[in-house]
Amino acid sequence: MAATGERITVVGGGLAGCEAAWQLLRRGHRVRLCEMKPERFSPAHKSPLLAELVCSNSLRSNAPENAVGLLKEEMRRMDSLIMAAADVTAVPAGKALAVDRTEFSRLIEGRLAAEQSLDLIRNEVTEIPATGITIIATGPLTSDAFAGAIGRLTGEESLYFYDAISPIVEGESIDRGRVFAASRYGHGEADYLNCPMNRETYEGFWKALTEAEEVPLRAFEEFKYFEGCLPIEVIARRGIETLAHGPMKPVGLTDPRTGARPYAVVQLRREDKEGILFNIVGFQTKLTWPEQRRIFRMIPGLEKAEFARYGSVHRNTFINSPALLTAALQLRSDPRLFLAGQITGVEGYVESAAMGLLAGINASRFAAGREMIPPPPETACGALISHITNTDRKTFQPMNVAFGLFPPLTGRIPKKDRGLHYARRALIALATWQERITNGLLR
Repeated sequence: MAATGERITVVGGGLAGCEAAWQLLRRGHRVRLCEMKPERFSPAHKSPLLAELVCSNSLRSNAPENAVGLLKEEMRRMDSLIMAAADVTAVPAGKALAVDRTEFSRLIEGRLAAEQSLDLIRNEVTEIPATGITIIATGPLTSDAFAGAIGRLTGEESLYFYDAISPIVEGESIDRGRVFAASRYGHGEADYLNCPMNRETYEGFWKALTEAEEVPLRAFEEFKYFEGCLPIEVIARRGIETLAHGPMKPVGLTDPRTGARPYAVVQLRREDKEGILFNIVGFQTKLTWPEQRRIFRMIPGLEKAEFARYGSVHRNTFINSPALLTAALQLRSDPRLFLAGQITGVEGYVESAAMGLLAGINASRFAAGREMIPPPPETACGALISHITNTDRKTFQPMNVAFGLFPPLTGRIPKKDRGLHYARRALIALATWQERITNGLLR
């Protein structure tokens, strides 16, 4: 499709920004995509590539009867670049969708760079463009300068919480004689390496975690974590059994050497197809690097672990979307501006990309003078939009997609079947919505 009309600017080359740019390009727009890397990196980003995955290579469940799996399926049906890249670069991870993070980013950047209607600008943007349609997708690690610009525009004090990333260990440094390969309950392939602990080992590990030295925050900052991504040491301090019933739960796993379930288990997930690197699942942390080396080497099988990346903590910034945004992800005070991704108050890679997808569709329709119609709340996309734009602004907090955000099902449906019913209802509603808004603009 030949590019027409004014150029639309997308600020931010993460998952949301790349998805928004792709949706605009598919609809025939000229796009200016601005990304500050490699001129400047956030505290968590290391790669110069677009669409960098930072805290995990997992995009979580791929099953459509799970809320995030359903969200992925909706995005696939809307020609999502992020989902297409994820499917091509997937690595074994049981029922989850995990990717080779380097190949994932490389594929996305290659697809976008091949588009003649795209200008990729590799400079930091410090002010919001004064004219023209703009999508702000700078993410939870928005630079201080641009966050200040958003604050001046919205007149709202920035909200923030702390998010932590898990360590990655080199596969060759894992003692395979002390771990076993398995997925919970034997589902799928044996895609995880499991480090089993007896009670004595577990309690020693727990004690070390609770007494470990952490990286200090700046004096004026307060602790405000996203509950779904707590640092491992914060979970540990809630009680001696919290890890064994949380990220280290042994449920569904049997150690083949003993024939019994361990007292606790640390799972390792492949970061790449070859198994060169492994992520310590659920071990987000803000411990100092020496403490990470000392304590995580207490885990059976990781006694000689070499760390390809240590865990770290960083500030995530998001806006008070219920007070500021319409259901089209449009800024109420300036309709030419759209926001997308985690800065809107969704949590997770897939959710972030989904908001980029919708922002791209809406910006295209706005440019054409067409009505912007949000997806129905029965869909995963619509449920997220409802959460970030129709929630009490005084208590608003980031959320992953979950069936609790959807309108309740009608009738008496067994709990085990509800996910499937939510999914069927959602995909029917999505198809109806797509037909309604197509009018030649989704091709």
